Amino acid sequence: MKRLMLLGLALSLGACQMVGPDYQVPGDAAVQRGDLNGPLRQDAASVVSAPVPEDWWQLYQDPRLNTLVRDALGANTELRVAAANIAKARAQLEVAQSQGGFGGGAKVAAQRLQESGEAFLQPDKVPVANIGEAILSASYQFDLWGTFKRGSEAAQANADAVQAAADTARITLVADVVKAYTQVCSANEELHIAHQSLGLQQQSVQLNQRLRDAGRGDETQVTRSQTQFKSLRAELPRFQAEREAGLYTLAALLAKPVEQLPAGTAECAELPQLAQLIPVGDGAALLKRRPDVRQAERQLAAATATIGVATGALYPNISIGAQVGTIGILENLGEPSTNRWGFGPLVSWTIPTNGTRARIREAEASTQAALAHFDGVVLNAIRETQTRLAQYSALLDRRDALAEAEKSAKEAADQTHRYFQAGRESFLADLQATRTYTDMRGQLAAANSQVAMGQIGVFLALGGGWKEAAARQ
Repeated sequence: MKRLMLLGLALSLGACQMVGPDYQVPGDAAVQRGDLNGPLRQDAASVVSAPVPEDWWQLYQDPRLNTLVRDALGANTELRVAAANIAKARAQLEVAQSQGGFGGGAKVAAQRLQESGEAFLQPDKVPVANIGEAILSASYQFDLWGTFKRGSEAAQANADAVQAAADTARITLVADVVKAYTQVCSANEELHIAHQSLGLQQQSVQLNQRLRDAGRGDETQVTRSQTQFKSLRAELPRFQAEREAGLYTLAALLAKPVEQLPAGTAECAELPQLAQLIPVGDGAALLKRRPDVRQAERQLAAATATIGVATGALYPNISIGAQVGTIGILENLGEPSTNRWGFGPLVSWTIPTNGTRARIREAEASTQAALAHFDGVVLNAIRETQTRLAQYSALLDRRDALAEAEKSAKEAADQTHRYFQAGRESFLADLQATRTYTDMRGQLAAANSQVAMGQIGVFLALGGGWKEAAARQ
């Protein structure tokens, strides 16, 4: 009998196999499609086919912006949450990896005990006694079906997904910092131009009033110029509010008061300018770089491993253990009559029910959902990037057209001013030409702000700002 038990155990150990499917990215997944791994939209005037830099914001060559990003990465509350989630996922991985294998325990107890006489087939009452026990146990649980390994795989994939989510939080934070800083600079620039336009319009009001008083104008012209003055003045609070909103956004992202932002942040009046064309890379690099794609792929891996965990419930658990200890009256503990020991295999099996197989089907359905989600994230990544590039190209075209109009308005203003100095144009004509030029400057400033925001959107869609080395530490 002993030999048969040992033979059965040896055969069981030899039959060790992994339940559930081995994970690999499905061949029909969207990420495998050649048309999604090809070149991204290319426009020689706006982008260049080159690898996306990790620290893309440094392309602006703005030391103050670099300081803002660095401080945000070190103090932002969202990144602190992400770091805590990573620590939690790693702890869960350690728990999964500790399942099965060797285990041990110790038990020490003492009690005043009245045993039942009939429990020992004794007709008389058993005397009350002080009973104690001290037992040491050790065991080893075999992972014959790979259930525990599948659990470790699922936990590892989940930890990788949490890391990718943290990477997403990081690149989103960087983009938000650059956006807020750009908003402050843009609002200050547009506010400055608006004040100039308001000053010119005030001169127009005064001139029309003098003409009216001299009998060379009428009240309608005065009222019209006053209305335009009031309209321009009504725009000032909007720029001031945008500036304040940008500053408070930076303060929240850096977790510090506005007063403690780097010197000169509130007074920035010049938009950050790229020192080169935007590098975009290709689709294959994009899908490897974007954290949301990696997160979805790791979620698919975790769901696949869960099938094996659910399947393992169909099979018995086999372990081998040993105990040594002493149990009896307290005064006799340690005596030969109270000592006990034992060792041997243990096989436990919960007969599979419909619920067990339903959980397998549930895991398989979850894997199919994870694959569909993965495909959706990949398709959305390509769509978002191509859309951002198209929008950026359109913003550049509009900005260039406004730049030409602004140049023409400046030439017209200069020419009119020369004619005025030569006595060939009136002061009102000179004032109107200068105001037209100032208005064009305001439109161009707004267009430059939109271009800057478009650049940030492109870098965000490209997944720039994530460092693989830093993420794995």
